[in-house]
Amino acid sequence: MNDHQHGFPGQSLDSKCIAGLYSLVVFSLIIINKAGGLVYNRDFNNALNKISVNDLLVLAGTFHGVHAITKSLTPSVLGVPSKERTGIEVLESSHFRLTCFQTFTGTKFLLFTEPYQPNVDTIMKKVYELYADYVTKNPFYQLEMPIRCETFDRHLLSYMRAK
Repeated sequence: MNDHQHGFPGQSLDSKCIAGLYSLVVFSLIIINKAGGLVYNRDFNNALNKISVNDLLVLAGTFHGVHAITKSLTPSVLGVPSKERTGIEVLESSHFRLTCFQTFTGTKFLLFTEPYQPNVDTIMKKVYELYADYVTKNPFYQLEMPIRCETFDRHLLSYMRAK
C-alpha cells in the first residue's frame, strides 16, 4: 500500500489517527456562472489567506478559461464524445484541494478543502442541493446574477458547521 493512500505522503497513518491529529475542514466555496463571472463566495474557515474581491473575480475568470481549455484536451483516441468531456475536476496542493463540480447549465461550484478531506463528493452534492432548493427556487433570484439569498447562506453555514 502506498503512503499517499493513508493521507500524508511519507507517513503511514490510519484515518482515526489522521482525524485525531489534523482537523479536516472546508475552507470556502466559490460559485461561477456559465460566463465565468463570480456569483458567490463564502469562507467557512480563515486558514487560507484572504484575497481581495478583484483577485476573486480574476480567479473565477481564469478558472473558467482553464476549465474550458482542459475540457478540450481529452485525447481523441479515447473516443469520448465532446458532450461527455470534463475540464479540471480536482486541483491539489500540499495545503488545500480545489474540487470543481459543473452543472448541466454550466455553473461551476469550487470547493476549497483540506487536501485529505474525505467525502468531498457528498459535501458538494449537499451544497448543490441547498443551491437548488434556496437559490434556483427563489422567485427573486435571476440566473447568472450574484447570489444574495439569506436562506441559502443560513442553511449552507449550518451544514458546514454540522459536518
